[in-house]
Amino acid sequence: MPIVTIQVTREGNTPGTNAVTAEEKRQLIKGASQLLLDVLNKPVDTTFVVIQEVDLDNWGVGGLTVPEYRRQKQAKES
Repeated sequence: MPIVTIQVTREGNTPGTNAVTAEEKRQLIKGASQLLLDVLNKPVDTTFVVIQEVDLDNWGVGGLTVPEYRRQKQAKES
């Protein structure tokens, strides 16, 4: 019984959204389950997929929170 955890930042992929949509989550669950079936021959009906949405302030890159990293990156590009 495999358990897959997918972590994504809590932000929308389209204007006006601030989270992964239900359809995107459905696709992630289906795709991860299919991947484990294809690679490890694990049955889809015994594969558990957990999606965790992480607030941007709790996610970092380059030693900075994501919002600060993006601000600095944008300032350099301007």
